[in-house]
Amino acid sequence: MKKSRKITCLLMSLCVWSLYAQNVVQPFQLSDVMLLPSRFQENMQRDSAWIVSIPVKSLLHSFRNTAGVFSDREGGYMTMRHLGGWESMDCDLRGHTTGHLLSAMAYLQMREKADSLVQGLAEVQRQYGTGYLSAYGEGLIDRNIQGKGVWAPFYTLHKILQGLIDQYTMCGNETALQVARGMGDWVYNKLRPLDEEARTRMIRNEFGGFNEAMYNLYAITNDDRYLWVARFFYHNEKIDPLKETSSLERGGAGVDLGTNHANTFIPKLLGECRNYELFGDEESRRAATLLFNTLVNDHAFVTGEVSDKEHLFKPEEQSKHLTGYDGENCCTYNLLKLAERLFCYQPDSRIADYYERALYNHILGQQDPQSSMVCYFTPLMTGGYRLYSTRDSSFWCCVGSGFESHAKYQSSIYFHSDNTLYVNLFIPSELNWDGTIVRQETRFPESDKTTIKISGNLKHETLNLKLRYPYWATYMKVNGRRVKAGKDGYVEVKSEKLRVQNGKLFAEVEFGMTLREEPTKDDETRVALLYGPIVLAGELDEVEHPFSDPRRYNDYYSLDYGSHEDVAYSSLSDFRQTTPLHFNGPDQLKVRPFYDLHHHRYVVYWKKKKHTDR
Repeated sequence: MKKSRKITCLLMSLCVWSLYAQNVVQPFQLSDVMLLPSRFQENMQRDSAWIVSIPVKSLLHSFRNTAGVFSDREGGYMTMRHLGGWESMDCDLRGHTTGHLLSAMAYLQMREKADSLVQGLAEVQRQYGTGYLSAYGEGLIDRNIQGKGVWAPFYTLHKILQGLIDQYTMCGNETALQVARGMGDWVYNKLRPLDEEARTRMIRNEFGGFNEAMYNLYAITNDDRYLWVARFFYHNEKIDPLKETSSLERGGAGVDLGTNHANTFIPKLLGECRNYELFGDEESRRAATLLFNTLVNDHAFVTGEVSDKEHLFKPEEQSKHLTGYDGENCCTYNLLKLAERLFCYQPDSRIADYYERALYNHILGQQDPQSSMVCYFTPLMTGGYRLYSTRDSSFWCCVGSGFESHAKYQSSIYFHSDNTLYVNLFIPSELNWDGTIVRQETRFPESDKTTIKISGNLKHETLNLKLRYPYWATYMKVNGRRVKAGKDGYVEVKSEKLRVQNGKLFAEVEFGMTLREEPTKDDETRVALLYGPIVLAGELDEVEHPFSDPRRYNDYYSLDYGSHEDVAYSSLSDFRQTTPLHFNGPDQLKVRPFYDLHHHRYVVYWKKKKHTDR
């Protein structure tokens, strides 16, 4: 059985990647890359432990009870560990966490628990008899179609469907594919009779990446009905303007995105990426590229996050949006997925630069090292702090995407073409590339060096290394010699130029790192501090209990952080370095990496005094 599933996984991997025909470079499978000891590995381990602790029965409870399948004695109301928050039986979005967990468990290869979950979902689907599957009744879908008030039912279906697809493609679970196909059959039959007016009305409701998931299902099955559904979810009102703008000569400028809900908008373009990958639609690629570049270059804060209270805003008013509700983590989760796709089409260090910025300064710090809980927003106001979820009474969207984010840190460290290996991130890790072992040993960002050792069967005898030259580096050395980047922002090192040590090819890379400033886009006196790519924050008062209160309705969205005075400085000489990433600031204020600042209020954007104020 295990051997059969391994063969299925291998065949599926070959099948799936063969359908990314437009890619110039390819990502590696997650199973090809192993994290070595680091903060990333620690986050992943905490994430894994939380996933393991959630009972399968609890995850299936709302699915079973809604469908009329036996859940537990008397429906489990006294015997079941109930999941609260957005997984409550009276929440329209219930079931989304199960989908996220199916994906996260596929990344982590947690097969036994995932298999039990898939079997339970298959039982629920059989009870309905139509292919329909969710933790809520089909009436919510009908309300969506009718344009009546309902909270994003296809958003939840996207999570479930993609989780099943991931279980099939990464773990070889054939039942997961059967259930996914059932969902595809049902949604085709449900939507096929609708006219254009009904379609336009219903897709105004948030549907996540349901279009992308249906493209994925089509890519696996070659069933044209699933392709029809994927294109049914093409959102003309949002994507057509991007296509029209991207066809013009704009000299690299962005586009006005208004006040769109960021996490509703971004996943739509992941579907456009699949349309490009499968059919070579250049308009889809250009639209996705334009959205990414506009968000990264015009909207992103220093941490890589892009929204305030979930919405976009005018870039020229950025300093007005340093609030307690910045940076919905789901937005960055999806923007990093978009970055990975765009990098495959045209490798460019600027894409990897953003990935590094957002990964270290937003995603890595989402998780509380003490409790494993995660935050919804990452406030950037002075005096703000991270408000964390509870273990079983929150289950917000950012808890679900967080389960995935912290389970796949290895996804964008390396990319490859036939004989070229791109090293994008400086994270301790070991890559197995068809028997060629690439081991990256580093303490970055605490250290300014990383070492890459290549061994194994060395089947890639003409291997070329492409090392990212980071935008923040004041210089870069490879094996002691200063190097320059090519037009793509990478330093190319051919295998014959590498050193040999103990039978291994060897490259030691060193970066120049320095303390530097980045102001907001509209106020040069509102400044963030960085050391290399790492955002530094000043540690203010300790917060005794920085956790959500389940008794309060979505308190992450309404919490009053109070009013706090700006923290000012005159020049970078006001900061004295005590360790590579720690400084003493004005009045001996402790300054350290933002990703390490938990259970405290903080300052990220400082007030820099003008010469006339000093």
